[in-house]
Amino acid sequence: MKNKGCLSAGTIGIALLIIVVILFFWGKSGYNNFVKKEQDVNAKWSNVETVYQKRANLIPNLERTVKSYSKFEQETLTKVIEARSKATSVTIDPTNMTEADIAKFQSAQGELSGALSRLMAVVEQYPNLKADQQYINFQREYIAIENSIRTETVYYNNSVQDYNTSIKQFPNNILANFTNFKEKPLFKAEAGANKAPEVFTE
Repeated sequence: MKNKGCLSAGTIGIALLIIVVILFFWGKSGYNNFVKKEQDVNAKWSNVETVYQKRANLIPNLERTVKSYSKFEQETLTKVIEARSKATSVTIDPTNMTEADIAKFQSAQGELSGALSRLMAVVEQYPNLKADQQYINFQREYIAIENSIRTETVYYNNSVQDYNTSIKQFPNNILANFTNFKEKPLFKAEAGANKAPEVFTE
């Protein structure tokens, strides 16, 4: 009876060891997978910020071009400059971002988009400015960057969906909660965001 008891205890011990080893390798694999997906989200967000910054970087050249036309509405240009300042002041830590952070970022960028659209509408009333080579260059770069913004935000959202699905699926959700991996917010599409810019006319 004693031998059977010892054998039984040994068998249980081995079984427990096997379970621990399996849990260890499952946990290690799952954790590393979460890290990889989270890093991808962070990288995609960095790309989003980069294209928005490129758009902001266009504005000083636009300002110089527009200012050369003395009769241009200064108030319209001033609103663009103010909106740019606000947009570039909003920064987000991708490792700890929330829906509120994304909303604040998008709101500031939306204000800049609106200010730029109003300025471009006013430019239509100034044929000489509209035909200025510097302004034409701005148009081309602006359209390219707007298209890049749409592309990069789609890439970001795809990455976030992949990450969020991974940490919410069972049994990964248990490991994610234990290791403090949290859901990431999506970039919300604005009305008409799937269309190319139509702010310029021939």
